[in-house]
Amino acid sequence: MFILELMTAHFWPVLVDWMERNMLTCPSKKWLHMECPGCGLQRSVIALFRGDLPTSLSLYPATIPLLVMLGFVLLHLRFDFRYGAVVIKYLYFSTAVIVFLFYIYKVLTHKLVA
Repeated sequence: MFILELMTAHFWPVLVDWMERNMLTCPSKKWLHMECPGCGLQRSVIALFRGDLPTSLSLYPATIPLLVMLGFVLLHLRFDFRYGAVVIKYLYFSTAVIVFLFYIYKVLTHKLVA
């Protein structure tokens, strides 16, 4: 168990640093100079992995629902829950609503232009 903890303690910061160095460029932001509805997700995931929850939520509020949905989909594929498809639909819809509302917020507060 100690070896696993040691590997995790060494691997996690390396992974987060690698993610930070290799972030993808948003084509919308690069060529249109406007943020897309997904802009901020990478930075939000990195902040979440670093343990900074408030920053993660301010960068992209749908990060945690997206990760919960992804985790549930993977569990559903493995264990085939009875009402898994229904739960996935609700998780998908609620995540899409959060993404949409946050994008509208960015439009209304003029935080859309990069």
